Amino acid sequence: MAFPAGKATSPGSAVSEKVRNRLEELDDLEEGSQKELLNLTQQDYMNRIEELNQSLKDAWASDQKVKALKIVIQCSKLLSDTSVIQFYPSKFVLITDILDTFGKLVYERIWSMCTDNYHSSLPENFMPENVSDTAKETCLNWFFKIASIRELIPRLYVETALLKCNKFISKTGVSESIPRLTATIRGIGDPLVSVYARAYLCRVGMEVAPHLKESLNKNFFDFLLTFKQIHGDTVQNQLVVQRVEMPVYLTLYSPAIDWILQCIAYRAPEALLTEMMERCKKLGNNALLLNSVMCAFRAEFIAARSMDLITMIKECDEAGFPKHLLFRSLGLNLALADPPENDRLQILNEAWKVITKLKNPQDYISCAEVWVEYTCRHFTRREVNTVLADVIKHMTPDRAFEDAYPQLQSVIAKILAHFHDFAVLFSMVKFLPFLDMFQKESVRVEVCKSTMEVFIKHQQELTRDPVILNALLHICKTMHDSVNALTLEDEKRTLSILINGFIRMVSFGRDFEQQLSFYVEARSIFCNLEPVLVHLIHSVNQLAMETRKVMKGNHSRKTAAFVRACAAYCFITIPSLTSIFTRLNLYLHSGQVALANQCLSQADAFFRAAVSLVPEVPKGITVDGKTRPSEGFLFEFLSNFFSTLLVVPDHPEQGVLYLVRGLLNVIQDYTWEDNSDTKVRIYANVLHLLAAISQESYLYHVGKVDSNDNLYGGDPKFLAEINKLCETLILQILDHLKTLGRDETLKRQSALALFLFNSILAHGDLRNNKLNQLAVNLWNLAQKHGFADTKTMVRTLEYIKLQSKDPELRHFSELASRLPLQSRT
Repeated sequence: MAFPAGKATSPGSAVSEKVRNRLEELDDLEEGSQKELLNLTQQDYMNRIEELNQSLKDAWASDQKVKALKIVIQCSKLLSDTSVIQFYPSKFVLITDILDTFGKLVYERIWSMCTDNYHSSLPENFMPENVSDTAKETCLNWFFKIASIRELIPRLYVETALLKCNKFISKTGVSESIPRLTATIRGIGDPLVSVYARAYLCRVGMEVAPHLKESLNKNFFDFLLTFKQIHGDTVQNQLVVQRVEMPVYLTLYSPAIDWILQCIAYRAPEALLTEMMERCKKLGNNALLLNSVMCAFRAEFIAARSMDLITMIKECDEAGFPKHLLFRSLGLNLALADPPENDRLQILNEAWKVITKLKNPQDYISCAEVWVEYTCRHFTRREVNTVLADVIKHMTPDRAFEDAYPQLQSVIAKILAHFHDFAVLFSMVKFLPFLDMFQKESVRVEVCKSTMEVFIKHQQELTRDPVILNALLHICKTMHDSVNALTLEDEKRTLSILINGFIRMVSFGRDFEQQLSFYVEARSIFCNLEPVLVHLIHSVNQLAMETRKVMKGNHSRKTAAFVRACAAYCFITIPSLTSIFTRLNLYLHSGQVALANQCLSQADAFFRAAVSLVPEVPKGITVDGKTRPSEGFLFEFLSNFFSTLLVVPDHPEQGVLYLVRGLLNVIQDYTWEDNSDTKVRIYANVLHLLAAISQESYLYHVGKVDSNDNLYGGDPKFLAEINKLCETLILQILDHLKTLGRDETLKRQSALALFLFNSILAHGDLRNNKLNQLAVNLWNLAQKHGFADTKTMVRTLEYIKLQSKDPELRHFSELASRLPLQSRT
C-alpha cells in the first residue's frame, strides 16, 4: 500500500515488531468457529451468519475492535469456499452485508473523531486537510491491520469494504485503490469467486466514487480476458464432483455479471452497447454475457437492435447458457420499448420458433409469459389467440399447469391490460379454455375477480351481446360457487359488488321480457349471495317502473301482466333473504312499485307480508359487526310505512283502515324496551297519519289509483271510525305519560308531553274544546317539574302567536293566552 509519509517512522526493529504483533492478533482465529459452519443446512447457515453480524455489532459497541475485525475476516474467508457451489450467490449476499456493516462502523468511527476535535461535523465533500491527525492515524492503523491479513480473499474484501475511508488520508486514495484492487482480483483462481469479488468492488466503487466508472469498467474487461477459465479442467472437475450441469453453473454467474454491467451501463451512451455486442461476438456469442448485456442496458437501446440480438442468440452454443433465458431477457426489454415496426412480426416468429420447441413446461411458461406482453402490444386477437392455444397445448399434458399458476395468472393480467373490449376478448376461441386451466379454486376465483374488475372498470356501454353474457355468467358463477360456510363476509361483499357490477351492465333495451328472463336466470345462479339477490329485486322493480314510464301509466293487458310478473318475482325472492330489515324495506318498496303500477292485490300482499314480519324483529341487530338496538330502525321503517298507507285504498272485503289496524295490533303486542318511549312516539306518528286520512283531499296520490278520500268521500261513518282510533291512541299515550311520574323519568315525561303538544298543534283541530284543553294540560305537564327547555318553550309560544294572525287560526290567540311560561326556579 502506498500511503503518504506521515510522522517520522520508528526504528526498523519496532516496525517489524508491530507487524508481527498484528499478524499474531489476526491469526489468532478460533479454528472451530469456521469449522462449525460446515455441515449446516441452508437455513442454519443463514441463522449463523446473522448471529455473526450481531456479534460484530456487539463487539464494536463494547470497544473490542480487533474482535470485530476477526469476525469480518472469518466471514470473508467463507467466500473462498465453493464446496456447495449453488449456494454461493446467497452466501455472497449474506457475507457482504456483514462487510458493509463493518465498513460503515469504521467510517463513522473515524468521522466522529474529526467531529470531536473540531466541535463541528465535517462538510460532505471534505478534504484530507480537514481531517485531524488522530483520525488519520487511526485510519492508517486500520489499513495496516488489513494489509497484515495473509490470505488474499479476506484482505481484498475487507479493504474494499473500507474503500470510502481512503478519503480521510488522501485526495487520490480511492482513485488509486480501485485499479490496484482490480489487479489484485486477478490472483483469484476460481472464476466464480473472482466474478463476485469484481461485483463487490463495482458495487462499493459506484457508491463511493461514481465518477470513477471508467476504472470500474476495466474490472469487467479483466473478467472477459479470464472468461475462458470457466471451461477449464479445474471447473469441469468441480462440476462433476458436485453433480452440477454446465447450464445451471452458468446461471450462478448472472447476478454478479448483471450487477457489474448495470454499473457500466448506468447513463451510458448507446455506443457502449455496440461495443459490448462486438465483444460478445469475439467471445463466440457467449450466451451468459449476452444475457447480462440485455439485462443491463436501457430497453430502448436493446429494442432497436432486436434483430441483431436474435441473430446472435441463434448462434450461441446450445450446451451452455439456456437459450430460452436469452429470449426471455429480450422479451422483457420488448415489453418496455417498441422495436422497429417492420421487424415486429419477424421478431415474434423467430422467438416463438424457439419457445414452442421447449420441452420443460416451466422453461416454456417462464418464456411464454414474457412474450405474451409483446404479442398483446403489437398484434391483434388472432395472434394472441394463437399464443394462448400454444400455451394450452404445452401446459395441459400431465397437468403441468398446476405448477405454473403465477405465470398463467400473469398471462391473463397482461391480456386484460391490453384488451378492454370484451366482445373482442371473448371472440378469442382459446380464452375460456385457458381460464379452465385454473383448477385450484382459490386461484380460479382470483382470476375471475380480476377479469370482472377490468370489465366493470372499462365497459362503458350497456351490453346484450350473447357471447359476453354467457362468458361473464360463467365467470360470475365460478366466483359465486366458491362461497361456502367458511367464506369471510368481506370476501362475500367483494364478490357481490363484482357480480352486481356485471348485472348492472346488462340491458336488452325495450325487450323487457328478455331482461326479466335474465334476472330469473341470475337469481337461480347467484342464490347464495344476499347482496346480489337484493340488487336483483331492485333491478326488477326498476324494470316495472320503466314499463310504467314507457306506457305513461296506461297499461295494456300485456304490460299489466308483465308488471304483475315482476311483482311475483320480488314476492318470491324476498323471503329467501336473512336480514329482517332488508326484507321489511323490500316488501315496502316492492309494494310501492306494485301500487304505482295499479297492481292493487299485489301491493296489498306486500304490505300484509310487511305487517306480519314486524313481530319477528329482534331486540338487537348486527350493523358493521356491532350489535345495536333495533328500535330506532323499526321506528324509521314504520314512519316510512305510515306515509305509504295514506294513499293505499281499503280492501273491499276488509274493514275500514284494516292495514292501519293490523299494524297497530302488531305494535301493541310487540315487546318494547322497558325504558323506551318508541312505542308512544309511533302512536303519535299514527295520529299524524289519521289526521291526514281524515282530510277531504289527501296531500298526495298515486296516479291511476283511487285513495280513501275518493272511495269514502268524507263519509261520516268513516270519519267516526278515525276519531275512535284517535281517542284510543291518545288514551294509550296519556296512560304512558302517567307511568313516567317517578323522579327518575320526569325528564322523559316532559320531553314526551312537549312532543305530543306539538303533534296536536300541527295536526289537531284546536277549535275542539277537549283537544284544546288537552293541549294546555300537556304544555303545563312539560314545564311542571322544571325539565322543559325554556328557549324551546319561548320559541313555540312565539310561533303560536304568529300563527294566530292568520284569519283561519284566530283561535290560536285564545290558546296562547292559556299557555303560561314557567321559570326554572
